[in-house]
Amino acid sequence: MDKSKRLYESTIIINASLDDTQVDAVVARVQEVITRNGGNITLVNKWGRKRLAYSINKKTNGYYVNLEMEAPGTLLAVLERAYQLYEMILRYLTIVLDRKAIAAHKAALEAAAAAAAAAAAAAQTDPVTLQPREADPVKVDGPTVV
Repeated sequence: MDKSKRLYESTIIINASLDDTQVDAVVARVQEVITRNGGNITLVNKWGRKRLAYSINKKTNGYYVNLEMEAPGTLLAVLERAYQLYEMILRYLTIVLDRKAIAAHKAALEAAAAAAAAAAAAAQTDPVTLQPREADPVKVDGPTVV
């Protein structure tokens, strides 16, 4: 990571009445602003449509998107101005990730990768074997038949 760039996390709430293609267009437009101004997007999490705790501009639902990026400090003013100009973005919040959050995030990703690798290895080495089932005795009008 470049010394002049820091790690940021930005969460935006997009108008949920938009189609998925329109939501993707808004996200692409935000990504374009970030990359055009010297930022590098590391992760995009689309959390989906959720009910808002309170209405914003008479809207009760929003589409949440979380972006993690490496960017210079000058990008924030440009990015927040773009958020204000996009009518489809209801709310936004951009924060700087501190060292503890970065370390915890890396540890969580490594633990998830290790768990997935262990599960994949266990699935490959321990195939499921079917045990033959014993036949239940069937009673017929006479002696028991197996």
